[in-house]
Amino acid sequence: MCDDFTAEQEEEALAARGLNRREFAAIGAATVIAACTAPDSLAKGGPALKEAMVSFKTDDGTADAFFVHPAKGKHPGVIMWPDIAGLRDAYREMARRLAGAGYAVLVLNHYYRSSPAPILNSIAEWRTPEGQAKLKPMIAAITPAGTMADARACVGFLDAQKVVDRKRGIGTQGYCMGGPYTVRAAYAVPGRIKAAASFHGGGLVTDAADSPHKLLKDTKANYLFAIAKNDDTRSPGDKDALREAAKAAGRPAEVEVYNADHGWCTLDAPVYDKGEAERAWARLLVLYKGL
Repeated sequence: MCDDFTAEQEEEALAARGLNRREFAAIGAATVIAACTAPDSLAKGGPALKEAMVSFKTDDGTADAFFVHPAKGKHPGVIMWPDIAGLRDAYREMARRLAGAGYAVLVLNHYYRSSPAPILNSIAEWRTPEGQAKLKPMIAAITPAGTMADARACVGFLDAQKVVDRKRGIGTQGYCMGGPYTVRAAYAVPGRIKAAASFHGGGLVTDAADSPHKLLKDTKANYLFAIAKNDDTRSPGDKDALREAAKAAGRPAEVEVYNADHGWCTLDAPVYDKGEAERAWARLLVLYKGL
């Protein structure tokens, strides 16, 4: 989770760059993303893309989201759930890369109940007192039931788009607090969501009756659980619980602890690790081949 525990590794990562948190934030999200983005993030010779901010109705109002897809043809749909700092430039860039690989990608502003995106411009802002004061009430407004309703609305939006191939399943991927949303989405729409990936997700294994790992048995998705090494240090039993739950549910699941800290896949994170992020990206593409 994005808390004081994982903040220690962020401070160490910044120190290795010769920066403090204030200096990192001052660089600007666009500069950080440009420095971190893999050279082939939008593959040379790849398809031309179309993108737009879109809105659609949910049970709780009107959601805003970023939608990007190849300009021609029909493609599998994907729902992307950002980390705690929400929909921003880093996730737009990550969505563009996935669209370039042949997917119609919808990145939800999961804070739409409180404010349109962007709410924060970078993950660094979450670590400030102002950022936390802004986000904590918005986080509290998100419930498991609300997330599942949002998933149904996202699927409804995707299935209404001409560029989405309804003969293929839908994928979903989430980061940090978005990790468990992928399982809840697969549980909410089992007939459509066929692949779910969590990257440094928090809250996947809890004692609650509706803990995400307990929902696997009522889904029809294949899974990728990419776990951060510092999250594993804090909760070493989670990986085993996920493997056991997937096995009991008869759901294919790849569960692996990566040699990187919480947040390593997010482009503007202080702990972004290009090597391990690329490895996770490759596994995601393998997962989505089954859609």
